[in-house]
Amino acid sequence: YAINTVREIAAVGFQPEKTFIFSNMDYMGGAFYRNVLQIANLITFSQAKSAFGFVGESNIGQVHFPSIQAAPALCSTFPGIFGARKDVPCLIPCGIDQDPYFRITRDVTQRLKHPKPSLLHTRFLPALQGSTSKMSSSIDSSAIFMSDTAAQIKNKINRYAFSGGRTSLEEHREFGGNPDVDVAYQYLTYFVEDDKEIEDLAVGYRKGEITSGEMKARCIKVIQEFVAGFQAREKEITKEQVAQFTDPNFSRVFASLSKK
Repeated sequence: YAINTVREIAAVGFQPEKTFIFSNMDYMGGAFYRNVLQIANLITFSQAKSAFGFVGESNIGQVHFPSIQAAPALCSTFPGIFGARKDVPCLIPCGIDQDPYFRITRDVTQRLKHPKPSLLHTRFLPALQGSTSKMSSSIDSSAIFMSDTAAQIKNKINRYAFSGGRTSLEEHREFGGNPDVDVAYQYLTYFVEDDKEIEDLAVGYRKGEITSGEMKARCIKVIQEFVAGFQAREKEITKEQVAQFTDPNFSRVFASLSKK
């Protein structure tokens, strides 16, 4: 799974010259493990319990893991990149579910003479059935997968994407739809970069000028193009390129940061 994930990250557009991807099992030791121990020493069980809701049945691995999750936010965890520096700040894009880990991290980093990391909270794509449902890799109809064919994408969006439209075309033309709950529209807000198009789609949908079928058709086209482009790029990723991402000694453009 880890190797496949590296390939997917590369296919999105990340470059090994600017990206280092590591596995805790392969890389954690030396400076990394030293920071894990220092962080663990600064987080009390009371703090961890409050942040994560640990109970008596929680195993010791769950309790200890926040210190492992926090360590990469310290630049001294990567002496091969940053040398002996402790002043390089960290920016962490993450889902809201990861926020507790890094709130605790922010509490301890300055005590270790590092700057506090900053977070960018990303939005989750809703499941095809809507925001009240959850995507699942075991439920094929809950999501669009990056391995889906164009036909599968079309079928899933047409059959399963929750609609914010009315029960009949006549009602929709008269009263309009609700783009705020319409999954096809919500997906378009992620993948269409033209803000005016997004605004026009929402306005047209609310006025009933754009139907649910038309919204889904636009969504299908956009998602098909995005997934096809991703799949084409993924096929071009070689084993050598994957290895470059995970090689701590691979030459990277930010290596000069260690010399300050």
